[in-house]
This record gives sequence, C-alpha cells and structure tokens, in this order.
Amino acid sequence: MSTAFYLLTSLGGYVLTSALLLKFPGLLHKKKQQKFRCRHISHRGGAGENLENTMAAFRHAVCLGTDMLELDCHLTKDEQVVVSHDGNLKRSTGVNVNIPDLNYCDLPPYLCQLDVTFEKDCCCNGGEDKCIPLLKDVFEEFPNIPINIDIKVNNNILVKKVSELVRENKREHLTVWGNADYDIVQKCHRENCDIPLLFCFQRVLLLVGLFYTGLLPFVPLREQFLEIPMPSIIMKLSMSIQWLLLLPIPRCLREHCT
Repeated sequence: MSTAFYLLTSLGGYVLTSALLLKFPGLLHKKKQQKFRCRHISHRGGAGENLENTMAAFRHAVCLGTDMLELDCHLTKDEQVVVSHDGNLKRSTGVNVNIPDLNYCDLPPYLCQLDVTFEKDCCCNGGEDKCIPLLKDVFEEFPNIPINIDIKVNNNILVKKVSELVRENKREHLTVWGNADYDIVQKCHRENCDIPLLFCFQRVLLLVGLFYTGLLPFVPLREQFLEIPMPSIIMKLSMSIQWLLLLPIPRCLREHCT
C-alpha cells in the first residue's frame, strides 16, 4: 500500500510540475530573443508563381508582402555560394551537370518552364530572369527581409562560406539556417551559434516525443524555429507522411521553442 502511495504521489507531482513548466517555460528556461516571427514563408522564393530561387521570384514574393524568403544553397567549383535547390541541374536547366563541378560563370540558365514539385501537373513559366543567383546578391538586395537558408549538402566549406556572408552583411538577427539532416544542423551550430537554427526532421520527432511524455519542460532546446507545411500541401503527400505531419504540435509546444 505504501509503495503504491509513493508511486502515485511521485507520478502526480511529476505531472503537475510538467504541466506548470509547460504552461510557464520561463520559470526554468530563459526566453529566446528573436527579431521576427513568420507565418508566411515563400518556398524557393515562391516556386508556384515564378521560376524557383531566382531574383525575380524573390522580388515578386517581397512585393506581395511575404514574411520570409526560403532558399537553398550549393557551392560551385570556384567556391561561390549559389542559390539552387538541386545539386544536379538536369531538372532545372536541361543540362546534366553538377554545381560543384562548374565555376559560377559556367552555370547554365534555367529552363523557360519548370515543374512545381509540390503541385501535381503544375508548371511555372518564367520571364527574362533565368540566372542562378549568388547568395550575396540576395543578401544585398533584401537587407531587411528574413531569410531561411537550407544548406543542401554536408559540406564544411559551404557552411563556413554561408556563415561568413551572414556575418559580412550583419544579418544574424534576420537569418535562420539548417537542413533536414541532423549532421548538417550540428555543423551549422558549431560554425556560427549566433544564427538561429531550424528543427531538423530527427529533432522534430524528439520534440513531439518529449511533449507527449511530459519531459519537454526539462530539456533545453537550442533550435528556435519550426516550419509547419500548409494543410493543402500535406494532403497531396503519401498517407504515411500525412499522418506524421498532421500529428498535433500544440501552441504551448511552439511557444516553448520561440
């Protein structure tokens, strides 16, 4: 009887403490400071409305009032950080070459029309701008716009170069970076801990697990941003991925991260 009493008392105390700290995380953790909160992110600069990851796409998204530009980075042979989703350019340019094998000046232009990868049977027609831009040019043209950088490959030089560009443009407070790969996120954090991190896929699963076991309030989190896909996009994915992405992430959990 006494053992059961102590177990129930301990469990009750744990549940109450967890609930209290989840409601008021500031009692245990210092609130992370950030300069922006984004509800609308233009994926690849708004790939459904312009050629993805082009300056024209970024300009259009900013004119529409987007909260953040999302883009992808690779490294050329001459170590220029370029904005492109694919490492191999066959899909986007029609030329079967890899970005790391070419100098920036030798990169082919985008095709006039690209498939929208997250919209079945949908294509986007571009205008005159078909150039693969440099990350530094994006920073210079949009100095006050938050930018989400996806480091596409596990490359130490790429991570270092992106960090240097962020520092040179004094935009640590307006940049967030990461990747779905945990190893890349680790390298980003080691290279520049002043740039906020995105939760990678592995850490999202951990985050949800911590919440539903009541352990979340007791675990410090270095990441600051979660990306939640739009429901209309989720419904176009496979059923297994739908169930995973639709797993509820309560508001109190999101606030614990920001």
